[in-house]
Amino acid sequence: MGDAAQDLDTKGGALDTAKDLFAGAAGGVAQVLIGQPFDIVKVRLQTSTAYSSALDAASTIYAKEGPLAFYKGTLTPLLGIGACVSIQFGAFGWARRYFEAANANAPSGNGSKELSYGQYYAAGAFAGVANSVISGPIEHVRIRLQTQPHGAARLYSGPLDCIRKLSSPSSSGGGGGVLRGLYRGEAVTVYREATAYGMWFLTFEYLMNADAARNGVRRADVPSYKVALYGGLAGEALWLASYPFDVVKSKMQTDGFGSDMRYRTMRDCFAQTWKAEGLRGFWKGIGPTLLRAMPVSAGTFAVVEATMRAIS
Repeated sequence: MGDAAQDLDTKGGALDTAKDLFAGAAGGVAQVLIGQPFDIVKVRLQTSTAYSSALDAASTIYAKEGPLAFYKGTLTPLLGIGACVSIQFGAFGWARRYFEAANANAPSGNGSKELSYGQYYAAGAFAGVANSVISGPIEHVRIRLQTQPHGAARLYSGPLDCIRKLSSPSSSGGGGGVLRGLYRGEAVTVYREATAYGMWFLTFEYLMNADAARNGVRRADVPSYKVALYGGLAGEALWLASYPFDVVKSKMQTDGFGSDMRYRTMRDCFAQTWKAEGLRGFWKGIGPTLLRAMPVSAGTFAVVEATMRAIS
């Protein structure tokens, strides 16, 4: 392990990580701009019984709140998700290079750096856990802004006001402090991120490697349209693997505080959802989520790969 880390440090790892972070940030901006309208429909379906379908939710939002409602709370993810995706690709790149160095130095190996697909999943899961530290509170604020009442009844004037109120002590009418308020739902966020991004990166790397091997080309020569396609398919795999965790996270992050709190823990939320809605309750909103996943993930990987090729 020490030899692998030393080898990693001596091969321009810091510069490679900086490139991964920069490319990831560019991909994150694309992700938010493409996916925000789909995301607000998903959150409304997960946290309310007022809509019969995704189409009903979208048409109701448009009729009652106007077209700009589909971009409610966008400032937070535009800044935050850019940072999140930057961390995802930076952490994944670091973990991938660590495994490459470890494989090359393995006594029982043949000197090949090639990762196993288990290692790709582990690198992706590591990226997800690293990302969860900031994605948890960022998504919490976004969900609160997306689901608050419209007009004069709104609870928060903007992202900063939401952060302030969630972080305030419960004795002053706030969310109960930073850990109990702003970071509410963090445990299930970690589970979701590890599962989701393990599967995301694993699927994309498998498809890219298989295409390169099948056509006898370098990975860098895989056409951009295929990069987008494989990125889109990876997005579908991400959500199919992690969606029940996301439903529980959304429920906990729209729940009340203090005496208005319905879900005491992640386990309690799982149990109540199962009792009230059965298995179907863990898949509410999966339709618009999968529709969103293809273009969003395709755009993310296409922009990241294009950026990496441009700066490498």
